[in-house]
Amino acid sequence: MKTLEKSLAEKLLKISAVKLQPSNSFTWASGWKSPIYTDNRRTLSYPILRTFIKVELARLIMENFGEVEAIAGVATGAIAQGALVADILGLPYVYVRSSPKDHGLENLIEGNLMPGQKVVVIEDLISTGGSSLKAVEAIRKAGCEVIGMAAIFTYGFPVAVERFKEANVKLMTLSNYNAILETALETNYISEEDLETLQEWRTDPANWNPNK
Repeated sequence: MKTLEKSLAEKLLKISAVKLQPSNSFTWASGWKSPIYTDNRRTLSYPILRTFIKVELARLIMENFGEVEAIAGVATGAIAQGALVADILGLPYVYVRSSPKDHGLENLIEGNLMPGQKVVVIEDLISTGGSSLKAVEAIRKAGCEVIGMAAIFTYGFPVAVERFKEANVKLMTLSNYNAILETALETNYISEEDLETLQEWRTDPANWNPNK
């Protein structure tokens, strides 16, 4: 029987929400060269997968953060995912911008949080953890308690693990980089040689050179 991590990994690969190209690397917005690119917003176009993800995220939250009183999505990738999860749980919902609006009320948090509420943050993807934890900081500054974060996928970078630990945020994810690699190898999406490249990249993604 497949684990949840590998079952979702297979689904993400199938719809190209995750792409692996060890021999033709991508360039991230940060400038990093990478053999993997992830866009979990693609899952929103597939009703069965969309439902699978929202149900599993809701289950993850209730099993690990049962005292949750509100859901917050992180802009922009997790705005829709967060709303879907809040809807299935019947909870208040807000989303957190990457920066305040430059007009009107200049909101950083869109929606209404009550001070003291226990909040779970929803993310679509965890890379270095920087933007995710900025959202956590904004919610804490609004007087609420962040009791955890639930995400679809994580690369599992050591820097992210350390940042979440320092910020005292418990992170739970549906799938992860290891599950993607295992599934990709089992389904012949990648070769053993590709696997070595993909494993090497994660050890030092900021300095990885695809041409060496």
